[in-house]
Amino acid sequence: MDTLDRTLAPPFGKIGRVDFIKHQEYKLDNGIPVYLINAGTEELSRVEFMFDGGDWYANKPLIANMTNAMLNEGTKHRSGTELSEKIDYFGAFLETEAQQDFSFISLYSLNKHLENVMPYFREAVVDSVFPEKEFNILIENKKQKWFVSNEKVGDVCRKHFNRFLFGDHHPYSLIAVEGDFDNLKREDLIRFYTNQYKSNRCQIIVAGKVDESVVSLLNKQFGGNDWSGIGITNPNQQNPSAYTINPLEEKKNFIAKEGAVQNAIRIGKRMFNKTHEDYLPMTILNTVLGGYFGSRLMTNIREDKGYTYGIGSGMASLLHDGMFYIGTEVGADVCSSALEEIYKEINILRTDLIPDEELDLVKNYLMGSYLKSLDGPFALADKYMGIKVYGLDYSFYDKYLATLKDVSSKQLLELAKQYLDPDSMHELVVGKKD
Repeated sequence: MDTLDRTLAPPFGKIGRVDFIKHQEYKLDNGIPVYLINAGTEELSRVEFMFDGGDWYANKPLIANMTNAMLNEGTKHRSGTELSEKIDYFGAFLETEAQQDFSFISLYSLNKHLENVMPYFREAVVDSVFPEKEFNILIENKKQKWFVSNEKVGDVCRKHFNRFLFGDHHPYSLIAVEGDFDNLKREDLIRFYTNQYKSNRCQIIVAGKVDESVVSLLNKQFGGNDWSGIGITNPNQQNPSAYTINPLEEKKNFIAKEGAVQNAIRIGKRMFNKTHEDYLPMTILNTVLGGYFGSRLMTNIREDKGYTYGIGSGMASLLHDGMFYIGTEVGADVCSSALEEIYKEINILRTDLIPDEELDLVKNYLMGSYLKSLDGPFALADKYMGIKVYGLDYSFYDKYLATLKDVSSKQLLELAKQYLDPDSMHELVVGKKD
Protein backbone atom coordinates (compact mmCIF):
# COMPACT_ATOMS: atom_id res chain seq x y z
CA MET A 1 0.00 0.00 0.00
CA ASP A 2 1.28 3.47 -0.93
CA THR A 3 2.12 5.73 1.97
CA LEU A 4 2.08 9.51 1.97
CA ASP A 5 5.53 11.10 2.20
CA ARG A 6 4.88 14.08 4.45
CA THR A 7 8.37 15.44 3.87
CA LEU A 8 7.38 16.45 0.35
CA ALA A 9 5.19 19.44 -0.41
CA PRO A 10 2.17 18.74 -2.60
CA PRO A 11 2.62 19.68 -6.26
CA PHE A 12 1.91 23.30 -7.11
CA GLY A 13 -0.65 23.99 -9.80
CA LYS A 14 -2.23 27.14 -11.15
CA ILE A 15 -5.99 27.48 -11.25
CA GLY A 16 -7.57 28.21 -14.59
CA ARG A 17 -11.25 28.83 -15.06
CA VAL A 18 -13.41 28.80 -11.93
CA ASP A 19 -17.01 27.71 -12.33
CA PHE A 20 -19.47 28.62 -9.61
CA ILE A 21 -23.21 28.53 -9.10
CA LYS A 22 -24.90 31.36 -10.97
CA HIS A 23 -28.25 33.04 -10.47
CA GLN A 24 -31.66 32.37 -11.95
CA GLU A 25 -33.79 35.36 -12.83
CA TYR A 26 -37.51 35.84 -12.25
CA LYS A 27 -39.96 38.74 -12.13
CA LEU A 28 -42.80 39.42 -9.75
CA ASP A 29 -46.18 40.38 -11.18
CA ASN A 30 -45.37 44.07 -10.77
CA GLY A 31 -42.04 43.76 -12.56
CA ILE A 32 -39.63 43.58 -9.61
CA PRO A 33 -36.65 41.49 -10.71
CA VAL A 34 -35.73 38.58 -8.44
CA TYR A 35 -32.27 37.02 -8.65
CA LEU A 36 -32.22 33.57 -7.07
CA ILE A 37 -29.05 31.73 -6.09
CA ASN A 38 -29.79 28.18 -5.00
CA ALA A 39 -26.66 27.05 -3.18
CA GLY A 40 -25.42 25.83 0.16
CA THR A 41 -26.30 22.89 2.37
CA GLU A 42 -28.04 24.58 5.30
CA GLU A 43 -31.80 25.19 5.37
CA LEU A 44 -31.22 28.92 5.63
CA SER A 45 -31.89 31.81 3.28
CA ARG A 46 -31.30 35.54 2.92
CA VAL A 47 -33.89 37.69 1.17
CA GLU A 48 -32.32 41.04 0.34
CA PHE A 49 -34.16 44.07 -1.03
CA MET A 50 -31.96 46.65 -2.71
CA PHE A 51 -33.44 50.11 -3.29
CA ASP A 52 -32.35 53.28 -5.04
CA GLY A 53 -32.08 54.76 -1.58
CA GLY A 54 -28.44 55.66 -0.95
CA ASP A 55 -26.87 59.10 -0.54
CA TRP A 56 -26.95 59.54 -4.32
CA TYR A 57 -30.72 60.02 -4.08
CA ALA A 58 -30.73 62.24 -1.01
CA ASN A 59 -30.44 66.02 -1.10
CA LYS A 60 -28.76 66.45 2.29
CA PRO A 61 -26.86 64.43 4.91
CA LEU A 62 -28.47 61.89 7.26
CA ILE A 63 -31.64 61.32 5.23
CA ALA A 64 -30.63 58.07 3.51
CA ASN A 65 -29.06 56.58 6.62
CA MET A 66 -31.85 57.60 9.00
CA THR A 67 -34.62 56.43 6.66
CA ASN A 68 -33.01 53.04 6.28
CA ALA A 69 -32.30 52.69 10.01
CA MET A 70 -35.96 53.33 10.90
CA LEU A 71 -37.55 50.74 8.62
CA ASN A 72 -38.12 48.33 11.49
CA GLU A 73 -39.01 50.94 14.14
CA GLY A 74 -42.77 50.77 13.63
CA THR A 75 -45.38 50.03 10.97
CA LYS A 76 -49.05 50.71 10.32
CA HIS A 77 -49.93 47.56 12.22
CA ARG A 78 -47.52 47.29 15.15
CA SER A 79 -44.70 48.99 17.05
CA GLY A 80 -41.06 48.33 16.40
CA THR A 81 -40.87 46.21 19.54
CA GLU A 82 -43.87 44.12 18.50
CA LEU A 83 -42.45 43.68 15.00
CA SER A 84 -39.09 42.53 16.40
CA GLU A 85 -40.80 40.08 18.74
CA LYS A 86 -42.78 38.54 15.88
CA ILE A 87 -39.66 38.13 13.74
CA ASP A 88 -37.55 36.89 16.67
CA TYR A 89 -40.16 34.25 17.49
CA PHE A 90 -39.26 32.45 14.27
CA GLY A 91 -35.51 32.78 14.83
CA ALA A 92 -35.24 35.30 12.00
CA PHE A 93 -33.73 38.78 11.99
CA LEU A 94 -33.50 41.89 9.83
CA GLU A 95 -30.46 43.90 8.75
CA THR A 96 -30.49 47.39 7.23
CA GLU A 97 -27.71 49.30 5.50
CA ALA A 98 -27.47 52.53 3.51
CA GLN A 99 -24.50 53.17 1.23
CA GLN A 100 -23.57 55.88 -1.26
CA ASP A 101 -25.55 54.38 -4.15
CA PHE A 102 -28.06 51.93 -2.70
CA SER A 103 -29.85 50.97 0.49
CA PHE A 104 -30.66 47.47 1.70
CA ILE A 105 -33.03 45.67 4.01
CA SER A 106 -32.37 41.96 4.42
CA LEU A 107 -34.25 39.10 6.06
CA TYR A 108 -32.35 36.07 7.37
CA SER A 109 -34.57 33.10 8.12
CA LEU A 110 -34.70 29.34 8.38
CA ASN A 111 -36.44 28.10 5.27
CA LYS A 112 -39.17 26.33 7.24
CA HIS A 113 -40.23 29.66 8.77
CA LEU A 114 -39.91 31.82 5.67
CA GLU A 115 -43.64 31.73 4.84
CA ASN A 116 -44.58 32.71 8.40
CA VAL A 117 -42.10 35.56 8.73
CA MET A 118 -42.55 37.06 5.27
CA PRO A 119 -45.68 39.12 6.18
CA TYR A 120 -43.74 40.85 8.97
CA PHE A 121 -40.88 41.51 6.57
CA ARG A 122 -43.40 43.12 4.23
CA GLU A 123 -44.51 45.46 7.00
CA ALA A 124 -40.95 46.72 7.49
CA VAL A 125 -40.43 47.22 3.76
CA VAL A 126 -43.82 48.57 2.66
CA ASP A 127 -45.66 49.86 5.74
CA SER A 128 -43.10 51.73 7.86
CA VAL A 129 -44.50 54.87 9.53
CA PHE A 130 -41.43 56.39 11.26
CA PRO A 131 -42.93 57.00 14.74
CA GLU A 132 -42.06 60.39 16.23
CA LYS A 133 -40.82 58.99 19.54
CA GLU A 134 -38.49 56.47 17.92
CA PHE A 135 -37.30 59.12 15.45
CA ASN A 136 -36.32 61.45 18.29
CA ILE A 137 -34.50 58.68 20.15
CA LEU A 138 -32.62 57.56 17.07
CA ILE A 139 -31.61 61.07 15.98
CA GLU A 140 -30.30 61.77 19.49
CA ASN A 141 -28.32 58.51 19.46
CA LYS A 142 -26.91 59.33 16.04
CA LYS A 143 -25.95 62.79 17.25
CA GLN A 144 -24.08 61.40 20.24
CA LYS A 145 -22.24 58.93 18.01
CA TRP A 146 -21.37 61.83 15.72
CA PHE A 147 -19.77 63.70 18.65
CA VAL A 148 -17.69 60.63 19.48
CA SER A 149 -16.74 60.06 15.83
CA ASN A 150 -15.81 63.70 15.40
CA GLU A 151 -13.08 63.26 18.03
CA LYS A 152 -11.48 60.38 16.10
CA VAL A 153 -8.86 61.62 13.65
CA GLY A 154 -9.42 58.64 11.36
CA ASP A 155 -13.15 59.28 11.00
CA VAL A 156 -12.65 63.00 10.41
CA CYS A 157 -9.96 62.33 7.82
CA ARG A 158 -12.04 59.80 5.90
CA LYS A 159 -15.15 62.02 5.74
CA HIS A 160 -13.38 65.21 4.75
CA PHE A 161 -11.16 63.45 2.23
CA ASN A 162 -14.20 62.56 0.13
CA ARG A 163 -15.26 66.21 0.30
CA PHE A 164 -11.86 67.30 -1.00
CA LEU A 165 -12.17 64.90 -3.95
CA PHE A 166 -15.78 65.54 -4.98
CA GLY A 167 -16.66 68.95 -3.56
CA ASP A 168 -19.05 70.17 -0.88
CA HIS A 169 -22.39 69.36 -2.49
CA HIS A 170 -21.76 66.07 -4.24
CA PRO A 171 -23.73 63.03 -2.96
CA TYR A 172 -20.50 61.05 -2.54
CA SER A 173 -19.21 63.61 -0.05
CA LEU A 174 -22.21 64.39 2.14
CA ILE A 175 -20.94 65.23 5.63
CA ALA A 176 -23.23 65.84 8.58
CA VAL A 177 -22.54 68.83 10.80
CA GLU A 178 -24.04 69.33 14.25
CA GLY A 179 -26.89 71.48 12.98
CA ASP A 180 -28.06 68.78 10.55
CA PHE A 181 -29.27 66.63 13.45
CA ASP A 182 -31.42 69.44 14.81
CA ASN A 183 -32.77 70.44 11.40
CA LEU A 184 -33.73 66.96 10.21
CA LYS A 185 -37.45 66.30 10.51
CA ARG A 186 -39.47 63.11 10.52
CA GLU A 187 -41.24 64.43 7.43
CA ASP A 188 -37.90 64.41 5.55
CA LEU A 189 -37.65 60.67 6.09
CA ILE A 190 -41.25 60.01 5.14
CA ARG A 191 -40.80 61.97 1.93
CA PHE A 192 -37.62 60.08 1.03
CA TYR A 193 -39.22 56.74 1.90
CA THR A 194 -42.31 57.55 -0.14
CA ASN A 195 -40.20 58.39 -3.19
CA GLN A 196 -37.46 55.77 -3.04
CA TYR A 197 -38.73 52.65 -1.25
CA LYS A 198 -41.06 51.63 -4.05
CA SER A 199 -41.43 48.58 -6.25
CA ASN A 200 -40.11 50.38 -9.33
CA ARG A 201 -36.89 51.25 -7.47
CA CYS A 202 -36.32 47.79 -6.05
CA GLN A 203 -34.37 44.64 -6.87
CA ILE A 204 -34.50 41.42 -4.86
CA ILE A 205 -31.80 38.81 -4.46
CA VAL A 206 -32.48 35.55 -2.65
CA ALA A 207 -29.66 33.24 -1.62
CA GLY A 208 -29.57 29.95 0.23
CA LYS A 209 -30.86 26.43 -0.14
CA VAL A 210 -33.98 27.66 -1.92
CA ASP A 211 -35.96 27.09 -5.08
CA GLU A 212 -38.50 29.03 -7.10
CA SER A 213 -41.17 28.45 -4.47
CA VAL A 214 -39.69 31.43 -2.61
CA VAL A 215 -40.57 33.56 -5.63
CA SER A 216 -44.23 32.65 -5.08
CA LEU A 217 -43.95 33.76 -1.45
CA LEU A 218 -42.41 37.03 -2.55
CA ASN A 219 -45.03 37.55 -5.21
CA LYS A 220 -47.81 37.05 -2.68
CA GLN A 221 -46.44 39.73 -0.37
CA PHE A 222 -44.66 42.13 -2.73
CA GLY A 223 -45.96 41.48 -6.24
CA GLY A 224 -48.90 43.89 -6.19
CA ASN A 225 -49.15 47.44 -7.48
CA ASP A 226 -50.09 48.86 -4.08
CA TRP A 227 -46.56 50.15 -3.46
CA SER A 228 -45.48 51.28 -6.91
CA GLY A 229 -43.88 54.70 -7.23
CA ILE A 230 -44.07 57.57 -9.65
CA GLY A 231 -41.34 58.33 -12.16
CA ILE A 232 -37.92 59.66 -11.26
CA THR A 233 -38.43 62.74 -9.10
CA ASN A 234 -34.84 63.99 -9.23
CA PRO A 235 -33.39 64.08 -12.77
CA ASN A 236 -29.85 64.08 -11.34
CA GLN A 237 -30.45 60.47 -10.26
CA GLN A 238 -30.12 59.34 -13.86
CA ASN A 239 -27.60 61.95 -14.99
CA PRO A 240 -24.34 61.78 -13.05
CA SER A 241 -22.91 64.76 -14.93
CA ALA A 242 -25.65 66.92 -13.41
CA TYR A 243 -23.79 66.72 -10.11
CA THR A 244 -20.89 69.13 -10.41
CA ILE A 245 -17.59 67.84 -9.07
CA ASN A 246 -15.58 70.65 -7.49
CA PRO A 247 -12.47 69.17 -5.86
CA LEU A 248 -10.50 71.35 -3.49
CA GLU A 249 -7.88 73.30 -5.43
CA GLU A 250 -5.25 72.94 -2.71
CA LYS A 251 -3.84 69.40 -2.96
CA LYS A 252 -2.25 69.20 0.51
CA ASN A 253 -4.40 70.01 3.54
CA PHE A 254 -4.28 69.79 7.30
CA ILE A 255 -7.10 69.77 9.85
CA ALA A 256 -5.97 70.56 13.38
CA LYS A 257 -7.13 68.29 16.18
CA GLU A 258 -5.40 69.38 19.36
CA GLY A 259 -4.82 66.70 21.90
CA ALA A 260 -4.84 63.96 19.27
CA VAL A 261 -2.62 61.02 20.15
CA GLN A 262 -2.08 60.16 16.50
CA ASN A 263 -2.40 61.83 13.12
CA ALA A 264 -4.60 60.34 10.41
CA ILE A 265 -3.30 60.38 6.83
CA ARG A 266 -5.32 60.00 3.65
CA ILE A 267 -3.78 60.24 0.18
CA GLY A 268 -5.52 59.52 -3.12
CA LYS A 269 -7.53 60.69 -6.08
CA ARG A 270 -10.69 60.13 -8.07
CA MET A 271 -10.21 57.12 -10.29
CA PHE A 272 -12.75 54.88 -12.05
CA ASN A 273 -15.07 51.99 -11.27
CA LYS A 274 -15.35 48.37 -12.37
CA THR A 275 -16.50 49.24 -15.88
CA HIS A 276 -13.12 50.76 -16.83
CA GLU A 277 -10.69 48.61 -18.80
CA ASP A 278 -7.85 49.34 -16.37
CA TYR A 279 -9.77 48.57 -13.20
CA LEU A 280 -8.74 44.91 -12.93
CA PRO A 281 -4.98 45.37 -13.42
CA MET A 282 -5.12 48.39 -11.11
CA THR A 283 -6.49 46.17 -8.33
CA ILE A 284 -3.37 44.04 -8.67
CA LEU A 285 -1.10 47.09 -8.61
CA ASN A 286 -3.00 48.35 -5.56
CA THR A 287 -2.44 45.04 -3.79
CA VAL A 288 1.30 45.28 -4.34
CA LEU A 289 1.31 48.77 -2.86
CA GLY A 290 -1.02 48.41 0.10
CA GLY A 291 -3.75 45.85 -0.47
CA TYR A 292 -2.62 43.00 1.82
CA PHE A 293 -0.55 42.38 4.94
CA GLY A 294 2.64 41.73 2.99
CA SER A 295 2.29 44.87 0.88
CA ARG A 296 5.08 47.38 0.37
CA LEU A 297 3.44 50.01 2.55
CA MET A 298 2.99 47.53 5.41
CA THR A 299 6.52 46.17 5.03
CA ASN A 300 8.07 49.63 5.06
CA ILE A 301 5.95 51.73 7.38
CA ARG A 302 4.81 49.10 9.89
CA GLU A 303 7.41 46.34 9.84
CA ASP A 304 10.57 48.34 9.08
CA LYS A 305 9.89 51.83 10.47
CA GLY A 306 7.33 50.98 13.15
CA TYR A 307 5.34 54.14 12.46
CA THR A 308 1.91 52.48 12.53
CA TYR A 309 -0.05 49.38 13.46
CA GLY A 310 -1.56 49.28 10.00
CA ILE A 311 -1.60 51.00 6.65
CA GLY A 312 -3.39 50.11 3.46
CA SER A 313 -4.54 51.26 0.07
CA GLY A 314 -7.73 50.55 -1.82
CA MET A 315 -9.74 50.95 -5.00
CA ALA A 316 -13.28 52.11 -4.20
CA SER A 317 -15.73 51.37 -7.01
CA LEU A 318 -18.85 53.54 -6.88
CA LEU A 319 -21.72 53.35 -9.33
CA HIS A 320 -20.94 56.70 -10.97
CA ASP A 321 -17.29 57.17 -10.08
CA GLY A 322 -14.42 55.64 -8.15
CA MET A 323 -11.31 56.48 -6.20
CA PHE A 324 -7.89 55.28 -5.13
CA TYR A 325 -6.80 55.95 -1.56
CA ILE A 326 -4.10 55.25 1.02
CA GLY A 327 -4.98 55.46 4.71
CA THR A 328 -3.18 55.13 8.03
CA GLU A 329 -2.73 56.62 11.49
CA VAL A 330 0.73 57.43 12.84
CA GLY A 331 2.26 59.33 15.73
CA ALA A 332 2.36 63.09 15.19
CA ASP A 333 6.14 63.07 15.70
CA VAL A 334 6.66 60.71 12.74
CA CYS A 335 3.90 62.02 10.45
CA SER A 336 6.25 63.86 8.08
CA SER A 337 8.55 60.84 7.87
CA ALA A 338 5.60 58.52 7.19
CA LEU A 339 4.37 60.76 4.37
CA GLU A 340 7.85 60.75 2.90
CA GLU A 341 7.98 56.96 2.94
CA ILE A 342 4.51 56.64 1.39
CA TYR A 343 5.48 58.81 -1.56
CA LYS A 344 8.76 56.95 -1.82
CA GLU A 345 6.90 53.65 -2.27
CA ILE A 346 4.59 55.21 -4.85
CA ASN A 347 7.53 56.52 -6.84
CA ILE A 348 9.35 53.17 -6.74
CA LEU A 349 6.28 51.60 -8.36
CA ARG A 350 6.49 54.28 -11.06
CA THR A 351 10.18 53.73 -11.82
CA ASP A 352 11.08 50.08 -11.12
CA LEU A 353 9.63 46.83 -12.37
CA ILE A 354 7.97 44.64 -9.75
CA PRO A 355 10.17 41.54 -9.28
CA ASP A 356 8.62 38.35 -10.68
CA GLU A 357 8.76 36.61 -7.31
CA GLU A 358 6.80 39.42 -5.63
CA LEU A 359 4.23 39.61 -8.41
CA ASP A 360 3.70 35.84 -8.30
CA LEU A 361 3.14 36.06 -4.55
CA VAL A 362 0.52 38.78 -4.99
CA LYS A 363 -1.21 36.87 -7.77
CA ASN A 364 -1.41 33.74 -5.63
CA TYR A 365 -2.73 35.76 -2.70
CA LEU A 366 -5.42 37.34 -4.88
CA MET A 367 -6.41 33.98 -6.32
CA GLY A 368 -6.84 32.58 -2.82
CA SER A 369 -8.88 35.60 -1.78
CA TYR A 370 -11.05 35.23 -4.87
CA LEU A 371 -11.78 31.57 -4.16
CA LYS A 372 -12.58 32.40 -0.54
CA SER A 373 -15.00 35.09 -1.70
CA LEU A 374 -17.10 32.40 -3.44
CA ASP A 375 -17.68 30.40 -0.27
CA GLY A 376 -21.37 30.05 0.45
CA PRO A 377 -24.64 31.24 -1.08
CA PHE A 378 -24.58 34.71 0.50
CA ALA A 379 -21.07 35.31 -0.84
CA LEU A 380 -22.18 34.17 -4.30
CA ALA A 381 -25.10 36.60 -4.14
CA ASP A 382 -22.78 39.46 -3.17
CA LYS A 383 -20.47 38.47 -5.99
CA TYR A 384 -23.26 38.69 -8.53
CA MET A 385 -24.70 41.98 -7.35
CA GLY A 386 -21.17 43.37 -7.32
CA ILE A 387 -21.22 43.23 -11.11
CA LYS A 388 -24.93 43.40 -11.92
CA VAL A 389 -25.37 46.98 -10.72
CA TYR A 390 -22.64 48.09 -13.14
CA GLY A 391 -24.31 46.40 -16.11
CA LEU A 392 -21.62 43.70 -16.18
CA ASP A 393 -21.99 39.93 -16.42
CA TYR A 394 -20.07 36.90 -15.20
CA SER A 395 -17.43 37.37 -17.90
CA PHE A 396 -16.05 40.09 -15.61
CA TYR A 397 -14.71 37.36 -13.34
CA ASP A 398 -13.28 35.41 -16.27
CA LYS A 399 -11.44 38.59 -17.24
CA TYR A 400 -10.22 38.97 -13.67
CA LEU A 401 -8.71 35.47 -13.68
CA ALA A 402 -7.16 36.10 -17.09
CA THR A 403 -5.69 39.36 -15.80
CA LEU A 404 -4.26 37.59 -12.76
CA LYS A 405 -2.63 35.07 -15.05
CA ASP A 406 -1.31 37.36 -17.76
CA VAL A 407 -0.59 40.82 -16.34
CA SER A 408 3.11 41.63 -16.39
CA SER A 409 5.39 43.84 -14.36
CA LYS A 410 5.85 46.02 -17.42
CA GLN A 411 2.10 46.60 -17.73
CA LEU A 412 1.84 47.47 -14.04
CA LEU A 413 4.75 49.88 -14.34
CA GLU A 414 2.95 51.71 -17.15
CA LEU A 415 -0.26 51.85 -15.08
CA ALA A 416 1.64 53.28 -12.13
CA LYS A 417 3.15 55.96 -14.35
CA GLN A 418 -0.26 56.81 -15.76
CA TYR A 419 -2.42 56.80 -12.61
CA LEU A 420 -0.19 57.12 -9.54
CA ASP A 421 1.46 60.47 -10.15
CA PRO A 422 1.81 62.01 -6.66
CA ASP A 423 1.17 65.47 -8.14
CA SER A 424 -2.32 64.33 -9.14
CA MET A 425 -3.24 63.20 -5.63
CA HIS A 426 -4.87 64.92 -2.70
CA GLU A 427 -3.30 64.63 0.73
CA LEU A 428 -5.11 65.20 4.02
CA VAL A 429 -3.63 65.00 7.51
CA VAL A 430 -5.82 65.32 10.62
CA GLY A 431 -4.23 65.71 14.05
CA LYS A 432 -1.53 67.95 15.44
CA LYS A 433 1.58 69.40 13.92
CA ASP A 434 4.76 67.43 14.52
